[in-house]
Amino acid sequence: MRLVILEDYDQASEWAAKYICNRIIQFKPSQGRYFTLGLPTGNTPLGCYKKLIEYHKKGDLSFKYVKTFNMDEYVGLPRNHPESYHSYMWNNFFKHIDIDPNNAHILDGNAADLQAECDAFEKKIEEAGGIDLFVGGIGPDGHIAFNEPGSSLSSRTRLKTLAMDTILANAKYFDGDLSKVPTMALTVGVGTVMDAREVMILITGAHKAFALYKAIEEGVNHMWTVSAFQQHPRTIFVCDEDATLELRVKTVKYFKG
Repeated sequence: MRLVILEDYDQASEWAAKYICNRIIQFKPSQGRYFTLGLPTGNTPLGCYKKLIEYHKKGDLSFKYVKTFNMDEYVGLPRNHPESYHSYMWNNFFKHIDIDPNNAHILDGNAADLQAECDAFEKKIEEAGGIDLFVGGIGPDGHIAFNEPGSSLSSRTRLKTLAMDTILANAKYFDGDLSKVPTMALTVGVGTVMDAREVMILITGAHKAFALYKAIEEGVNHMWTVSAFQQHPRTIFVCDEDATLELRVKTVKYFKG
């Protein structure tokens, strides 16, 4: 497990984007040999996405032979709703790069059979050869994707009821009106992300500091689902200084060294 500590959000975003860029370039994707990337939504990855778009526009990076799988999607929110994760991904990333829309996979929260949709998503990941690099963010309560506290650490893609903390945190995207916030979502499982060949978790801001402490300094705990990645053979936590506020001084010194 690696912990990469950068000075601030911008530096953390740039480091993560460079890492993704280098991984894709080193892989040398081509027709019939796609690089598969797991992607998050939320505020944290926006800086990373902006940098990746910049690299693409400079001609340094192509997504022509990249397949993406998103972590989650709200249930019952129209696909074209401004707060759907379909809208988020297309507006903030996909429409600015050269990815084939058929290779950008996002769960359908309006599917007639939600469990069948989740099972099909797992099958698509399997058919793509698994995920090469899964990038994730976390909530202040340490949840990864919508694997809320108490989720099984061997869980697969499924329907989840959202915790009140998550609904309250998401209210800001819905004019502060709790009645407009979806209460259910489709999400990849912790086990789904654990199957990736490599996992990179982005954690920035003082409000995520306790979650980072729980993720790396304490044991594996299903109440802090991000802690599961202590057991992954290739995990990188990328954070800024603010996110280290709850860590022991010797932990920070060790990883900085």
